Amino acid sequence: MKKYGLLGYPLGHSFSKTFFNQKFESENIEAEYVNFEIPDIKELKNILKEHPDLCGLNVTLPYKTQVIPLLDELDEDARQIGAVNVIKFKKGRFGKLKLKGYNSDIIGFKQSIEPLLKSTHRKVLILGTGGASKSVYQGLRQLGLDAVFVSRTPKEFCITYEELTSKTMQLYTVIVNTTPVGMFPHITSCPDIPYDLLTPGHLLYDLLYNPDETLFMKKGKEKGAAVKNGLEMLLLQAFAAWEIWQKKE
Repeated sequence: MKKYGLLGYPLGHSFSKTFFNQKFESENIEAEYVNFEIPDIKELKNILKEHPDLCGLNVTLPYKTQVIPLLDELDEDARQIGAVNVIKFKKGRFGKLKLKGYNSDIIGFKQSIEPLLKSTHRKVLILGTGGASKSVYQGLRQLGLDAVFVSRTPKEFCITYEELTSKTMQLYTVIVNTTPVGMFPHITSCPDIPYDLLTPGHLLYDLLYNPDETLFMKKGKEKGAAVKNGLEMLLLQAFAAWEIWQKKE
């Protein structure tokens, strides 16, 4: 039986484990998906030794960047983003195991937001500067959009929330929240943007999906803006991970 798994710490409720095991059962695939909750990424070597039937791994916080030095190759997207959330196992010369890192977050995000984009959506505000924001930035660039990061504190290549003027809000008609602000149980919180300056021409995309409609989305909807949460992106990146594992090279 083939085995796939998730690296992270802590793991708690894992979307990936539930998703893939349900997929394997419903499609009669002889495989299982397990969680590897490890306190140090260096333990990956022990996992590989103890589980020779492993065919692929997902990677979540805090190891999306830390795992990179332990890999043999990187896909171009993963290299440019500087984060990996999918590892494909390949047999190299003389049967030696080789690990190649990919980023399926960028695939899920692009596929999810692209149908919502209109010709007026040319500039994007990315709220947050964490790991997810880098996948979003790269995806938007590939879709031909200009994007700028918004940070709570002054940083290089960023603007702050205090700098979101009327003109800025008029020019930047797509706003993507990559922060955890507004996630359950803190559902009465939202990113500190000037919601009164939103219009029906704006698109608000929240990477969060719990609750289904965050306060960020609700405030956007009240101004007539199009809104979407991150659940579809989550599903699409999982589909993409499976395709990466199955693809012959």
